[in-house]
Amino acid sequence: MAKIDHVSPLAPKEGFPELPVIEGVRFAALEAGVRYAGRTDVMLAELCEGSAIAGVFTRSTTRSAAVIDCQDKIGLDLPGKAAILVNSGNSNAFTGKSGFDSVAKITAAVAKEMGIEQNRVFTSSTGVIGEPIKWERITAKIGELNAALDVNAMEMAARAIMTTDTFPKGATQALTLDGVEVKIAGFAKGSGMIAPDMATMLCYIFTDAAITRDVLQQCLWLENAKTFNCVTVDGDTSTSDTVLVAATGKSGMETITDFADPRVRPFREALHAVMKDLAIQIARDGEGATKLIEVQVTGANASGPAHRVAMAIANSPLVKTAVAGEDPNWGRIVMAVGKSGERAERDRLTIWFGDILVAENGWVAPSYSEEAGAAYMKNDEIVIRVDLGLDNGSATVWTCDLTHGYITINADYRS
Repeated sequence: MAKIDHVSPLAPKEGFPELPVIEGVRFAALEAGVRYAGRTDVMLAELCEGSAIAGVFTRSTTRSAAVIDCQDKIGLDLPGKAAILVNSGNSNAFTGKSGFDSVAKITAAVAKEMGIEQNRVFTSSTGVIGEPIKWERITAKIGELNAALDVNAMEMAARAIMTTDTFPKGATQALTLDGVEVKIAGFAKGSGMIAPDMATMLCYIFTDAAITRDVLQQCLWLENAKTFNCVTVDGDTSTSDTVLVAATGKSGMETITDFADPRVRPFREALHAVMKDLAIQIARDGEGATKLIEVQVTGANASGPAHRVAMAIANSPLVKTAVAGEDPNWGRIVMAVGKSGERAERDRLTIWFGDILVAENGWVAPSYSEEAGAAYMKNDEIVIRVDLGLDNGSATVWTCDLTHGYITINADYRS
């Protein structure tokens, strides 16, 4: 794997945020040598008894043993404490029966050490595909992890799950429900192999809200569609994509048991804010990225077609390399709209770079100048707006430019 010795120029200037303590959750992280020496590469989260856990996962047909194991467990609603263990360095994907055996050994060891049901232990793995994981290096450290659990160790956990990430990604929100403060905080990893399909990379979010698993699952499904499923770096969906959200119920509020409860809306808004923040941080940390790109599509037949047009633009290597070269080549946007497979009519199409009108009525806008477009492309953050002029469907997605850095990182990923 290429050595990452820099921080993305698009990283949040304020650094990793100060995340609040979520009552009912403790974290630990350490070096287990899963693949490399000198890296913190395993993290453990302990969840208090009664925690509700929801999840979304990759739809990849070659998804990992850890993903399949999580999918099997996510709806069981068992009593008692729960745990999440994550390793980086090896994704334990496409490893046959040994992959499932490894997951079973890891979850059994965590369950025994922590005194919880094995079906309440969730694992994720990220890193190289197709190599058997050295699971015994992880199980050897579980006692040490359990002894080190700390309510203030969320940032350490965030760093432990990084692979080609250049910075850890965290986000938080607070809201008031039933007159008490409710906190949400989480972290994610992702830099390459980013084109989520139901989930994204690895992400773990924790809240002290009191909410049933079924309602939490509905909230996660809906907000995932508007956040993590709207980010792409390279058009490649990972075998390991996992998003878990855990609610400890320790805030003191009355439990939300019905999706029609009026408290669901403000909770969803806060959850959305955390997930959107993390999704955009992933785009900011795209492998080799120098520019963040936001693609806004309006005027589509419906939100689905708008999303597919936006993703066609965001995933186009020609669009992304033009942005990397600061070339206002709007013809590539026209191309991407046309290849999306969605309805579009040339003479109704309107394109902007930020607030600069570029094209309209099937031709370049009379007011547009190449100099203005080129000047805009020098910005670190680029907004591409496209109106299809058909109806009111809209979508927004986030991506990054495509540079030589992406090739450098991925050409020797396993070396």
